[in-house]
Amino acid sequence: MMGMPLHQKLLTGILILLTGMLLGALLMIMRGNWLPPERVQVRYTEVLRGSSDSEQLPVFSGPASLFGDIAEKVIPAVVYIETEIAMQQAVPDDENHRFENQLWDRFLPRRRAQSIGSGVLISQDGYILTNHHVIEGADNRIQVTTHNRKQYKAKVVGSDPSTDLAVIKIDTPGAHPVVIGNSDQVRIGDWVMAVGNPFRLRSTVTAGIVSAIGRDVDIITDRMRIESFIQTDAAINRGNSGGALVNTKGELIGINTAIASESGTYQGYGFAVPVNMAMKIGQDIIEFGSVQRAFLGVEIASVDYDQARRHGLTHVSGVEVRNLVPSGSADMGGLKRGDVILTVNGYPVDAANRLQERIAMMRPGEEVTLSVWRDNAESELRFPLMGLDDEAIREWASAAPPSRQPLEFESEPESGVPQQTFDGGFTLAELAVLEDLSRNELVVVRVDPGSVSHEAGLREEDVITHINGSAIPSLKEFTDAWGTALGKGEPSLSIRRSNQSLTLVMPAE
Repeated sequence: MMGMPLHQKLLTGILILLTGMLLGALLMIMRGNWLPPERVQVRYTEVLRGSSDSEQLPVFSGPASLFGDIAEKVIPAVVYIETEIAMQQAVPDDENHRFENQLWDRFLPRRRAQSIGSGVLISQDGYILTNHHVIEGADNRIQVTTHNRKQYKAKVVGSDPSTDLAVIKIDTPGAHPVVIGNSDQVRIGDWVMAVGNPFRLRSTVTAGIVSAIGRDVDIITDRMRIESFIQTDAAINRGNSGGALVNTKGELIGINTAIASESGTYQGYGFAVPVNMAMKIGQDIIEFGSVQRAFLGVEIASVDYDQARRHGLTHVSGVEVRNLVPSGSADMGGLKRGDVILTVNGYPVDAANRLQERIAMMRPGEEVTLSVWRDNAESELRFPLMGLDDEAIREWASAAPPSRQPLEFESEPESGVPQQTFDGGFTLAELAVLEDLSRNELVVVRVDPGSVSHEAGLREEDVITHINGSAIPSLKEFTDAWGTALGKGEPSLSIRRSNQSLTLVMPAE
């Protein structure tokens, strides 16, 4: 280039630069960085429903081959899912995530990981129900392998973090969908089978029983989470997520979602999203592209024995209304603070999460029927549910939790602040009252998530004023009174929260 004119040198340099930019762009496209998640057109799709007759006998050849017949029927409907996730996202470095070092990483270093999971075909046109956490962050790098070992590139239809459910789709004619059962008919002790792909072991089948229903295990991190899991002792491990939990008729009754384990592997407890809620979420996503969620517009708490007795109930049942969203569904429908909701559309609700589950299976505009206990009498309320298109509900649902800084103190010798942690999972500090520094009050500075006190409704920054009706002005007096009250049963705490006065009953552990 020594004898080349100046303008030719400039043109050559620009050409080399443009060539380099084009090659870089091609490499980025090859790695999927410029491709947005590919989504499919939403519409209605048909699913296979099982018989609603709970007394119908299993349609298999006999007891000796029962599980074999179920497996033969269900396995073709369960798929193996592999997703590729960029390394800058939080990906566990375990046996379920295989890292790649591709050639172009030498030019544009960016490592990726492969995550595994399962899914269930719910329609003949290739819609697959799985977990949100299985496909989260995968963009359009989702590969599905069916039981006959055919591989497909899957497209994201939509997902719902609050229930940990998602729908993806593959283009395949004549898929073998599962038959949809009815999770309302599931009973503790029923035989069930889990079908999935744990540790990349394809089409694995395990059997067990339903250990419990309506479990809330606090594993979904979304603020609007809904947990009402079916618990089973059928072995579930990593890779089973999104797989099928089926009954002895071979019908889908749940989507396997999580395990309870200290080691990270099966220890006897697995959890599945009930199919009635899963299918409602799935059909919303398929038909509308997003979940059509209705809101009752209440703050609620489960009723325990002492609360039931105070309300005049003959047995422990229902969910107490602690607060209402102004101009929300429940407020406009006539529900009042202190009411106990006994049933939703005829279904008994004995815990807060069971009520949330029932409301989650409805769409905005649908009319809900509540059986309510008020003033020692049962009455019925019927009113339409609002969705996020209603301003009051939208503001309430989208409002961030109060941005309070946690109250933290050093131990008493360093800070001079007396504090103590009590059985029940809460910590109190004795603090001076700002308006009158000669007086102290007992402030809750910590409540352990999932503890007895948390379940009873105790929250940080609550001020405790009485135990069982007796005033307790100091931490020492509280400590003595607390020990005495525990010995007599379930202590009743009077608290002050903002401008409200509340009474909470602390259940015995």
